[in-house]
Amino acid sequence: MKAMRFHQHGGPEVLVYEDAPTPEVGPGEAIVQIEAIGLNYIDTYHRDGLYPVELPCIPGMEAAGTITRIGDGAEGVNVGDRVAYAGALGAYAEEAAVAVDRLVPLPDDVSCEVGAAAMLQGMTAHYLAHSSYTLGKDDTALIHAGAGGVGLLLIQMAKRLGARVLTTVSTEEKEQLARAAGADEVIRYTERDFAEDVMTLTDGRGVDVVYDSVGKTTFDKSLDVLRPLGYLVLFGQSSGPVEPVDPGILNIKGSLFLTRPTMAHYIPTREALLQRAGDVLGWIGSGELDLRIGDRFALADAADAHRALQGRKTTGKVVILPS
Repeated sequence: MKAMRFHQHGGPEVLVYEDAPTPEVGPGEAIVQIEAIGLNYIDTYHRDGLYPVELPCIPGMEAAGTITRIGDGAEGVNVGDRVAYAGALGAYAEEAAVAVDRLVPLPDDVSCEVGAAAMLQGMTAHYLAHSSYTLGKDDTALIHAGAGGVGLLLIQMAKRLGARVLTTVSTEEKEQLARAAGADEVIRYTERDFAEDVMTLTDGRGVDVVYDSVGKTTFDKSLDVLRPLGYLVLFGQSSGPVEPVDPGILNIKGSLFLTRPTMAHYIPTREALLQRAGDVLGWIGSGELDLRIGDRFALADAADAHRALQGRKTTGKVVILPS
């Protein structure tokens, strides 16, 4: 089969489109003929070595397609089922072997492309808004990177829960997207000091929670804009890893809470996976949640997709198509 692999860590140039062994189906697994792949920042972390993987590696943690083969002991799925999944490495390929307990059935009104785009970022937005910090009508949230894949979904979920939403973006185009998603206030961080604006917009109180996927360049000021006993939910590091932090700073700035979540801990069982994914896919299918696919790349051009993502040239979700 054709796949995108890397044989050494580095920049997007290490990605090679080449022939790779067709996956064999193991016990409890199914072979998925991949129709669409979701691009995520974790793909770049695997590629550059921030998150170590065995080489050579087929990156990609999210995809959707049709089951073509089923292994021994694999229950609850059938050949021909349309499914999506997240959290299984090896999606940048024409086929993948995936444990069936990670597969989520796609509703009839959700395409494979939308399914691939929704899983990881949709469930991330879900656990951020409903579990990492449970938003309510009395809360004000700051969401960094509001025009990104998670950002646009998180804004919508926060508004569904009744929260007031402030968000940061870099351009006028991204501001328009964030406002269309429901953001109450949008701050262009390239032109203004977001911390000053947040404190002005909250009459000096600060926000209840900051959802920060940027990391290094926003971390300190994210702490500064929290109200006493506020929460900083750090769920990414697109600008680089945060430097070591003295926990005492949380005391000084208001007995703050800091968490660094990962999705695996929010879907510890198949029941939890189906519940979160079911909410996201159901809301998309019914039109309650708008998922924006901003760009599409052929699998052979996955390196260009990585460059666009890391260059902050993307909006919404980016999908990669094997054919």
